[in-house]
Amino acid sequence: MASDLDTVRVLRALFNDMPRAPQGLSPEETLAWVQKSIDQFDGGDMAYMLEHVTRSSMLDIVLRLREDGYLKDDIAFDEIVEQLGTPEGRRTFMDRCINAQKSADATSRLIHRAKRAWSDPPPLFSSDPALVKRFVSGELTGPGPLYAEYKAREDVTEIGVLAEAPDGIHEFSWGFVVEDQGAWHFYISDVWRKGTVGCFERFFCAWQQATLSHPVDNQGNVVPAVPLGLYMEDGIGSFSSLTLQSCIDTPDPDTRQWIGEVFIDRMLPMMAARVMDQHYDFPVGLQAH
Repeated sequence: MASDLDTVRVLRALFNDMPRAPQGLSPEETLAWVQKSIDQFDGGDMAYMLEHVTRSSMLDIVLRLREDGYLKDDIAFDEIVEQLGTPEGRRTFMDRCINAQKSADATSRLIHRAKRAWSDPPPLFSSDPALVKRFVSGELTGPGPLYAEYKAREDVTEIGVLAEAPDGIHEFSWGFVVEDQGAWHFYISDVWRKGTVGCFERFFCAWQQATLSHPVDNQGNVVPAVPLGLYMEDGIGSFSSLTLQSCIDTPDPDTRQWIGEVFIDRMLPMMAARVMDQHYDFPVGLQAH
């Protein structure tokens, strides 16, 4: 472990040019002195706090490396302590830490890809054929328990989503779809329970992967192409997993049939599975718009 002397040496090197309160001040005088120092710091109080946080982070890194890294070597440790005593040295050290972290993250991703078999996760869910048929025929189910669960969420209430109950609700075992003038907003329970915000970009990648060439279903079988005039939007505006939008307010029956029988039944389960699998890497080149 890093000794007390090691800690003191690193502290002195890191904070040698930061203002320190004089000895003998009362608690009230110390607080006043600290506040004055913050106010007079170049860049103001925010810059002062940021500088303190940065240097404290460097302290943690150095002591950790002293315990079980290359700084166990006394000569290397002495060199780092000397380096941290200057602004240029601290910047150099932080740049090295940042680059090392980037390299470690990239290496970790490559190792995950190398170790993992290139196979898809199983579909996340399936839909009741009777409910798919009702969707295709335009029969609404109305709000159910999953709609109630989603609407009761604190983040949903704060954002104001569904403040007024929509008219067109199709509820399934995996979530629900809100239909509104040529748009279908998909809300998937596994997604909102994990965190909708973190899935916007991954759903866009999943859509691109499934449709850039010829659409395929959960088993990789080719399915009918996306109807002309139908496109995907991210779910940011509706706080949903994703939205399918038609260029016209009243789409033709073939578009509705494709959304129900192809997208909901055969494509969405695999797209959602890829999105929710934290170890699944989308092919290089797919990115959010």
